[in-house]
Amino acid sequence: MSTTGTARPALSLRGAGLRFGDRTLWSGLNLDVQPGEFVAVLGPNGSGKTTLMRVLLGLLPLSEGEVEVGGHTPRRGSPEIGYIPQQRPLDPDLPLRGRDLVGLGLDGHRFGIGLGGRRERKEKVARALEQVGGSAYANWPVGRLSGGEQQRLRVAQALVGDPAVLLCDEPLLSLDISHQQTVTRLIDSRRKSAGTAVLFVTHEINPVLPMVDRVIYLVDGQFRIGPTEEVMTSKVLTELYRTDVDVLRVRDRLVVVGAEDSPVGSKTSTDDAGASLHPDHGGVHV
Repeated sequence: MSTTGTARPALSLRGAGLRFGDRTLWSGLNLDVQPGEFVAVLGPNGSGKTTLMRVLLGLLPLSEGEVEVGGHTPRRGSPEIGYIPQQRPLDPDLPLRGRDLVGLGLDGHRFGIGLGGRRERKEKVARALEQVGGSAYANWPVGRLSGGEQQRLRVAQALVGDPAVLLCDEPLLSLDISHQQTVTRLIDSRRKSAGTAVLFVTHEINPVLPMVDRVIYLVDGQFRIGPTEEVMTSKVLTELYRTDVDVLRVRDRLVVVGAEDSPVGSKTSTDDAGASLHPDHGGVHV
């Protein structure tokens, strides 16, 4: 983690809370993410992980408390923030080239560009493509690329504006292991070289486990924040889920096993922290 003791947090939440009607997703959330820090956001479906992303993107106001990104209240289209969404297939006939997709990461930050601006934009897009090894896709129709290649371009799109904060909302979902490794290496390389703070919502913690500095685990209106070895424990997850949960480490991977009477749901579901909950046999596998 590339941080200094006196550095201003790249993003900060103070007494943050979010409610929808009578339901509280989380409250009293205090979190500072330092430049160059990698924080993984975990928890079951409905715990408020993606909603937290929306707050930081300036798309949703807090119910209480304060939030700052780069020392400012977050706003829609802020150049200080790069965003990598889940991988979703694009229409094969979409009339958009690789360089066009990456360029969308710049176009929301200003209205109109002159000739000099066009030249600068072209250089930034080319540099971002080179950073992710995507120059060969610059003129390809994006819908004709594989899911992994499209996601590589989305990383370039997030980085093209040189953001201070990188928000990643399950960017590894639907990718095979090889492309998961490629995407995580690109993100990790960026945060190390540029001191970019990373907040990473993930369906599966194991691909990013070696990179994670801290974990925030959200569940049922509660949360824990700390190093992986302090949060991902049987004791902590048992307290959060209010049922017996065991956390095992197998060959440098975490395996979480839940109790048969798990309160998470009455039918088989898959949570978006990478844990498949099966009340019939009580398994939770991360």
